[in-house]
Amino acid sequence: MHREKIQFSAGMALIDGTFAIPATGVPGILFLHGWSGSQESDLKRAAEIAGLGALCLTFDLRGHAATRAMRESVTPRQNFEDALAAYDRLASQPMVDKKSIAVIGTSYGAYIAPLLADERPVRWMSMRAPAIYRDQHWEKPKAKIDRLDLTLFRSQQLGPAENQALGACAVFRGDVLIVESERDDYIPHATIANYLAAFRSAHSLTYRVISGADHGLSDERCDAAYTSLLENWVKEMIVGAR
Repeated sequence: MHREKIQFSAGMALIDGTFAIPATGVPGILFLHGWSGSQESDLKRAAEIAGLGALCLTFDLRGHAATRAMRESVTPRQNFEDALAAYDRLASQPMVDKKSIAVIGTSYGAYIAPLLADERPVRWMSMRAPAIYRDQHWEKPKAKIDRLDLTLFRSQQLGPAENQALGACAVFRGDVLIVESERDDYIPHATIANYLAAFRSAHSLTYRVISGADHGLSDERCDAAYTSLLENWVKEMIVGAR
């Protein structure tokens, strides 16, 4: 496996990314990091999964890393466009099987994942501590969303007809992994329950809780537990596909 630095356009911005390239492999795996994160948090896991025989792409959403200056103005729609551009770059690689693409999202990235799957072919989707936002937030600068209102919204029982992300989950027919942190201060269980209930058409749905974990997996044990869980699930999906 080796790494290849790349750049691609999303709107008027230039996005930095990194391919983790195996010697051989067909599945393509796109990582979507969380708000305030970067591709650095995904590189180690991408390297491990590339070893399973997959082409992995990590990248920095606008408003992060090299484009941090845009942080106060970037909207969820713009970050969704980043994800679309990254997906297209991954799918354009000759070695990638267009019917075997996975999206692995964390928090904000996990919110974007089903919306991406609604626009592009996605076979597998992993969502760790998936966030959720009001549809009215789509065009609003992400950094300016009212935190108290968002906390109240995430505690409500919601269905696919009431939220675009949940609506995208309802029509997804691939395999899904949802991972919850037991001691998450940002994503309440109510949000996780809404996502679990929304995947009514999924081919398979795997749900796991990481005991003692906070939202950011700050404890090394919890971080390692998630890495192991994710790798095992991806391996099961890839081997099953073959």
